[in-house]
Amino acid sequence: MNVNEIRWSSSEKKVARRAFDTALEAALGETMTELKSKVSAVTTPDDMWEIENYLRQQRRKIDQMFDYRYSQLTVVFGVLVREGYLDESQLAGLSEDKREEIRRFLSWHAKG
Repeated sequence: MNVNEIRWSSSEKKVARRAFDTALEAALGETMTELKSKVSAVTTPDDMWEIENYLRQQRRKIDQMFDYRYSQLTVVFGVLVREGYLDESQLAGLSEDKREEIRRFLSWHAKG
């Protein structure tokens, strides 16, 4: 199935939004925890600028990973499951074809 042909019911959209927001909150929480650790270890101006670099990298990573376009969501959910920000059970309520697409993505990336 072509990702542009995927149709999302209103109930699936609610499940998707809840799963997406939960994963985003987890990713941001992880980043904030790491940031606090890094800030507490700052002893030099170079350390301070390293934090800026860290934040810039994290922002880029999160912006790339979290793309809430319906045409991209099955891939996004596959990435979020693979990265540990989402559990497949949180996608219950999505149609079987969408869940199978996510599983195919995970299976393909597990081989690589």
